[in-house]
Amino acid sequence: MPATVQARTRVRERAFVPTLLAIGMVVSVISSLGAPLIPTIAHDMHASLSATQWSLTATLLVGAVASPLVGRLGDGPHRRRVLLCCLALVTLGGAVAALAGSLSVLVLGRALQGVGLALMPLTMASARDHLPPERAGGVIALLSVIAAVGVGLGYPITGFIAEHADASAAFWFGAFAGAAAFVVAAAFVPGPSSTDHRAGLDVRGAALVGGGVLALLLALEKGSDWGWSAASTLGLLVLAVVLLALWTLNELRVEHPLVELRLVRRRAVLTANVTGLVLGISMYLGISLVTQIVQLPSGMHETVFVAGLTLLPLSALSTASSRLLPRVRAHTGARATIPIGATVIAVAMLFFALTGDALWQAFVMMGLVGLGLGFTFAAMPGLIVGSVPRHETSSAMSFYQVTRYVGFSVGSGLAVTLLRAFDGDAAVPTTSAYDKTFAVGGALCLAAAAVAWMLPGGALPSAPAGAGDERAVEEGELAAAGLPLLEDD
Repeated sequence: MPATVQARTRVRERAFVPTLLAIGMVVSVISSLGAPLIPTIAHDMHASLSATQWSLTATLLVGAVASPLVGRLGDGPHRRRVLLCCLALVTLGGAVAALAGSLSVLVLGRALQGVGLALMPLTMASARDHLPPERAGGVIALLSVIAAVGVGLGYPITGFIAEHADASAAFWFGAFAGAAAFVVAAAFVPGPSSTDHRAGLDVRGAALVGGGVLALLLALEKGSDWGWSAASTLGLLVLAVVLLALWTLNELRVEHPLVELRLVRRRAVLTANVTGLVLGISMYLGISLVTQIVQLPSGMHETVFVAGLTLLPLSALSTASSRLLPRVRAHTGARATIPIGATVIAVAMLFFALTGDALWQAFVMMGLVGLGLGFTFAAMPGLIVGSVPRHETSSAMSFYQVTRYVGFSVGSGLAVTLLRAFDGDAAVPTTSAYDKTFAVGGALCLAAAAVAWMLPGGALPSAPAGAGDERAVEEGELAAAGLPLLEDD
């Protein structure tokens, strides 16, 4: 082999892992660009907070639908092509959002950026495919940490850029970051070593579940304006029920479903998905509201940058607490882990609902929320994997991933719906409306804790002796869902 070719090969090999980490950081940051800018965009575009909230909800909804589809497309010979196409869509979405002259165009751009939420499984699969087993586990773990850190960093980065320029500059940053990730991915990420494609695409299932959740969110968002008994509101609710019912039938009949609904018969899978859905709703309800109340004149009247900083404790403590799970589990037992985490989140939200008039309280609340999320979201994958056969692990984790992202999108939309319900037709919600909405979020977390306690699914798994390779693959499947890896003592 010529020396120049060998040198290029060595450069590609050395750049491979940094490239995967850069892609993971970029898509994690971009996915969180919208939330701190909601009050600013609402002011600049003369739109209501409820309408502007769709700049976040659309991103999460697309991520919920796209993640299993992109995962299936990338699970074969087209992984590199799918990765590049998704990064191109993320870049295009940033440019569309930056140039948007209306809220509808902005939401379209943010929806395109939502494809980025589906890319973490591809980067982790690529690491597992091209690195030796002893190194792949560490890189996958680092990618899972970056997924959490990137979300927390996205808020202050967005706020800093918007504070010194304008909201469009933050979206231009996302476009340029996406373009840079595309370039390095094209240069340094190889195609998969395997050319087998193992599963088909359930496009019809994706369309049905996406349409059903969208109809539900529209009904929740517009119900206050149209009236909850209005024909348009009831029509959307009926449409949501019909589409979700058709989706259920489709998933039970199609050969390669988007998610395997039959797994719900397993109590552990049911527990993880119900609690994951409810906690996902509460998490994004809290994230959406705290970044608003910190900025609003009727709240703390801080800058968008300061509002973004309030999310750093969530990112840091969720990552740290997930690593403490084995110790907590050893002292409390597997059954109590998720209820304890959900209760911590409930306490955090109820604390802010009763106080919520000082910046330090916002930091404390988000730190406690991160602490609880680290325990719960780290425990749920182990609960699922420990209760399903190995050949069903991928389907079970796909189901959980869709449920979690749907919870995120519903939480984002529900935040504004509750504010309007508590404040009527007020142009700017009062602090009382925010307090009541945080209290609802706390009550939802207590309900999740009760569900997790009453529907135990068995013990969390431990790695069997002599099964290192099998455990590494299993951890890769967990991380491919964008979740923290579980470590045993």
